Amino acid sequence: MVKKMRVENTESQARLVCIHQPDFFPWLGFFDKMLRSDIFILLDHVQFPKTGGTYCNRVKLKVGSQGQWVTAPVNRSYNGLLPIKEVEFQPKNPWREKMFKTILSNYRGALFFDEAMQMLEPLIRNPEDSISTYNTHAVLMIGKYLNMPSDHIRWSSRLLCEGASTELLISLTRAVGGTTYMCGSGAINYQNDVLFAQAGVNLIHRDYSHPIYQQGSGKDFIAGLSIIDALMHVGIDGVRELLGSGGVGR
Repeated sequence: MVKKMRVENTESQARLVCIHQPDFFPWLGFFDKMLRSDIFILLDHVQFPKTGGTYCNRVKLKVGSQGQWVTAPVNRSYNGLLPIKEVEFQPKNPWREKMFKTILSNYRGALFFDEAMQMLEPLIRNPEDSISTYNTHAVLMIGKYLNMPSDHIRWSSRLLCEGASTELLISLTRAVGGTTYMCGSGAINYQNDVLFAQAGVNLIHRDYSHPIYQQGSGKDFIAGLSIIDALMHVGIDGVRELLGSGGVGR
């Protein structure tokens, strides 16, 4: 149940809301949601898993002919559970340099390597310890290069909503004056669609169709890689085209 909620003052028009955890150099589907939404909420107040992998600190890049995980190790020395916004990277771990070298080794020959690295190197080397702050900065800066708006970004930790699973998504949507919530295909594993109708919130399922582009000399396309891969192979203008509408508007 929702105990408290801050509601934004909004106009009467419909507002489409998307909600996503602050992922680590995420894939194109993340930016597709960001572009299509009227309000994009970064889910930074939910618990970070004590064990196992998460897209908040790892992503796949093309290494050789395969997609391979690149991970930013997290400091797990804390007791109990922490929200994403309070979790930090492992101190003194040289993962940034390792990731940078992995990109150099595997993308040096990419058509737009120089253009992409000029943008990505300062984002990768960012010394920020907070995974949420680090990831959000990278996402917003990449979005800026792609001419994507950022004034529609909100943080769940600032909206004072409570609840779990579907109830939380509904509460967050309503807190920003949303009339429609758009989810991805993975939502079927945890989401109760009926609750949206009961709450008077329209629901859109978007099964993202990953665009295919030339990934170097390889014959088989690997979907779901970090946006880094697309930036390397098709460049900033090419990524705008892959996302539709040139990266402008929603």
